[in-house]
Amino acid sequence: MFESLSSRLQDVFRSLRGEARLTEATVDAALRDIRMALLEADVNFKVAKAFIERVRDRATDQEVLKSLTPAQQVVRIVRDEMIALFGDARGGLRSTSKTPRVILLLGLQGSGKTTTVVKLARWLMRQGRHPILTSTDVRRPAAIEQLNVLGSKTGLRVFDPAGERDPVGRARGAVNEARHLGFDVVIVDTAGRLHIDDALMDELQAIKQAVDPSDLLYVADAMTGQDAIKSAGEFNRRVGISGVVLTKLDGDARGGAALSVVAVVGVPIAFVGNGERPEDFEAFQAERLVSRLLGMGDVLSLIEKAEQAIDREEAERLEEKILRDDFTLEDFRDQLRTIKRMGPLEQVVGMIPGMGSLKQLADERPDEKQLARVEAMINSMTPAERRNYKVINGSRRRRIARGSGASVEDVNRLLRQFVQMRKMLKAFGGMASGGRGRNKWRAARAMMEKVSSAK
Repeated sequence: MFESLSSRLQDVFRSLRGEARLTEATVDAALRDIRMALLEADVNFKVAKAFIERVRDRATDQEVLKSLTPAQQVVRIVRDEMIALFGDARGGLRSTSKTPRVILLLGLQGSGKTTTVVKLARWLMRQGRHPILTSTDVRRPAAIEQLNVLGSKTGLRVFDPAGERDPVGRARGAVNEARHLGFDVVIVDTAGRLHIDDALMDELQAIKQAVDPSDLLYVADAMTGQDAIKSAGEFNRRVGISGVVLTKLDGDARGGAALSVVAVVGVPIAFVGNGERPEDFEAFQAERLVSRLLGMGDVLSLIEKAEQAIDREEAERLEEKILRDDFTLEDFRDQLRTIKRMGPLEQVVGMIPGMGSLKQLADERPDEKQLARVEAMINSMTPAERRNYKVINGSRRRRIARGSGASVEDVNRLLRQFVQMRKMLKAFGGMASGGRGRNKWRAARAMMEKVSSAK
């Protein structure tokens, strides 16, 4: 979603780095470009204006202009002020002592509330919680059935009393069911409308009064831009919301809603959805989003995705093979499959520092099909060939190419890249031989947290 804005901002920063010395004039020119980039990304104009003024006040300070690295100072100021747009509140849910915890998901029809209910429940389960779900949308055809289907597919308990058509009764019944069966979270999928009306607001007020929710999360489709922010503001005024969930951040919209919502509505972003899969959902963290936006990568999120995708025993087995210089094409294929489990390749590449800009180059754009072609070539090899690539001679390469629908040149390229990877892994294995298993992940996480918190 942020590709266009990210590209524009990185172009501005490159132009600043090309200046031998920064002056107030060059800073003003850069800020004009940043302001245009923000407005074209659909950032609220008042938010953009205030942001530019704060950056100008800090960037034209004589200490910045006379520093040895003025361009880097400006980048840091832009980063700090972008993080400030999201306020001090951290993502996720607020602490509460209520049991069970009741979460109401609010929003207009089509914003993605029902899928967000399932994603939030899966996220809570990863935190060790036990959620139960229910829908109070008795008017939209198949709304309740949609939640039942999604819940059964993901192994979640859905409360759906037969014949109950009262939204308040369904919500109250879910809370009683949770108390009776020992569930500690109730997630209520409320009704939506194509637009805000008094009947909807009265219904939401009645549900809120009946179940005393800990959280009222407004689900906003990030692709609708400023309209989502206006609706969130109206819901906050008439019902009260504790946080915003931004869905479809993986879409191709301009993304300005994410940068505007906190300043305009006055409530924090709690979660973001960035894909279709149930696991494509995370607590919002401003530092990570801004780092990705400015092309600085997001190593901590990358590590978390890797920890979710990689089996611990398998990781330790692979580590032993690397240390013994026994990494095979079968291992390579398994790692490709692991990368696929981490999410869309383009998102993964964007989390690697310095790699985000590659997404703008047509001939370097990450391609899921390329992974599939590589896997097909490896699958076309015999087990002996996968275990020992050195036996793959010219005739075997031609057979592998025919079997996978690739060319001999593709097979040659794969083997060259595999040999280079083995050399890199061998060197890394020698340096990292002092650690084992997840201790390396923890060490990497600790190191990156120190770096990200340094001023």
